[in-house]
Amino acid sequence: MSAALMNTYQPLALSFTKGLGTRLWDQAGREYLDAVAGVAVTNVGHSHPRIVAAISEQAGLLLHTSNLYSIDWQRQLAQRLTQLSGMERAFFNNSGAEANETALKLARLYGWRKGVEQPLVVVMANAFHGRTLGTLSASDGPAVRLGFNELPGDFVKVPFGDLAALERVRQEHGARIVAVLVEPIQGESGVQPAPPGYLQALRELCSRHAWLLMLDEIQTGIGRTGRWFAFQHEGIVPDVMTLAKGLGNGVPIGACLARGRAADLFTPGSHGSTFGGNPLACRVGCTVLDIIEEQGLLANARIQGERLLSRLRAELADHANVLAIRGQGLMIGIELKQPIRDLTLIAAREHALLINVTRGKTIRLLPPLTIDEREVGMIVRGLARLLASD
Repeated sequence: MSAALMNTYQPLALSFTKGLGTRLWDQAGREYLDAVAGVAVTNVGHSHPRIVAAISEQAGLLLHTSNLYSIDWQRQLAQRLTQLSGMERAFFNNSGAEANETALKLARLYGWRKGVEQPLVVVMANAFHGRTLGTLSASDGPAVRLGFNELPGDFVKVPFGDLAALERVRQEHGARIVAVLVEPIQGESGVQPAPPGYLQALRELCSRHAWLLMLDEIQTGIGRTGRWFAFQHEGIVPDVMTLAKGLGNGVPIGACLARGRAADLFTPGSHGSTFGGNPLACRVGCTVLDIIEEQGLLANARIQGERLLSRLRAELADHANVLAIRGQGLMIGIELKQPIRDLTLIAAREHALLINVTRGKTIRLLPPLTIDEREVGMIVRGLARLLASD
């Protein structure tokens, strides 16, 4: 790491100079299979020619005017996303953390409109919603919170998937609760899907008590699970949803979508962003949606995800250090009983395979949605060899 950079990351001694589809090449020209996709970002693959063309053309036309003026690409992207999701309005910013900050501001405004003086948002144990002070308050895990107490915001935490705990919180704080914020699949905590029926139960509970159901789909959204949004597997629609990562395929963009009462809370001046929704980011977002539709990548994510999950289970079922293999679509976690030191480095150096390990002992696989059957086989063989040597 350069001495000029703040000490916030521990990157591998590995740097890439080129990417194409599911592959990356390092400075020595060695090729790697990317099973991380920039942490669920490059959903349509690296250097997709349609994305390259859109960026190049838009950069030569117009990059920025600010939200003092109407932005046509912003309007188009908002219309596309609301139609795909069943939401009504969108606000664009630059990251997932900013999108979640927007959602938390909506929850506060919602409480204020209802006359709740000290509103509470219910959040989940082991959740991760970002690294701003507000989103960190809504997150869990001592490593990310260390040194940042006391954190702002009013939150009450319950175990993920535990409806009985939520009912106890309702009985204790019911008059103050205004929203529930939840990830359909907890990514940073080890790819933990919500139990079957849990999101449906949350939807019913929020509707009954006039709470906002707010879904953090920053990692699960834009096709990652085989549907446009993970909530669509459960046949529900949230009141607020946040997006980022795959929406820009590497170009920074975040979005907060809302419907019903939540869609009309903001008024001019109550929220904003200098760069949010700029022509370049929104044009790329529209292009990403086009590519996913035209290349059938939702179906491919389902098919290849099921194939990858089943082959991993077959190959690693008897491995002494594998505790569980779980996921949905192309978001898969392999939980180990014991952590393996330098696992990501060994995978890259010895098997030319890029993986991610989260919470110390869960291998997280987030390959591009363009992956094919041959590449699924390469991931499975690479992981089998990697774990066989531990």
